[in-house]
Amino acid sequence: MNRITSIRKDWGLIETLMEENRSILDIGCGDGMLMEQLEKNLNAKTHGIELDRDLASKAIAKGFNVIHGDAEIDLSQYSNNSFDYVILSQTLQAMMKPKEILSELLRIGSKAIVSFPNFGHWKIRFQLLVSGRMPVTESLPYTWYDTPNIHFFTIKDFLNLCSDMNIIIEKSIGLTSRGRQFDISDSLTGVNFFTHEAIFLLSYKNFEPIKIKSTKKVFNKNSVIAS
Repeated sequence: MNRITSIRKDWGLIETLMEENRSILDIGCGDGMLMEQLEKNLNAKTHGIELDRDLASKAIAKGFNVIHGDAEIDLSQYSNNSFDYVILSQTLQAMMKPKEILSELLRIGSKAIVSFPNFGHWKIRFQLLVSGRMPVTESLPYTWYDTPNIHFFTIKDFLNLCSDMNIIIEKSIGLTSRGRQFDISDSLTGVNFFTHEAIFLLSYKNFEPIKIKSTKKVFNKNSVIAS
């Protein structure tokens, strides 16, 4: 079988975080290019949701199972654990309520894969320090007045949010601006400074129910209780 080579570095890394023969929902799937890659390379059963009507139409025309919709509204239509993986690639910073979206991802999927640009990267800090203006970089190419991004956050911000929400980080991958790949660790010196882009594999911890021994006396059905 001929594999499809990723046109984006993060797509290739996203693929490495998933097992074969799994069900996947790609949020903000565009015209279905990532879905095509995952179907071809992992034999995945893919679904997608896309806000842009033209892109959704292109994906549907290609034969992909895609709906035109707004993830911030329409994810509520999916039942719990509908998918093995839910992907949100380079989109979390454009969501009105990122915390609620993360919660929804892990409600409808057993695992979630989230990638985003790191606003703590040294290039962004340097531009802001020197120019005093909102930075424009490769990963954040828009000026402040026409950007779709409304929530700028750093690696540390995301790690803190996951901790607050009791989300388990199963795997985390960082990319430098030159494309060098490394594992993200909270203890790694300079991770928030050098990480250009980050990809996280997330899940909720499944707690085992605690069995409590009853302290009540158990009587035989033939027992007589004297008053």
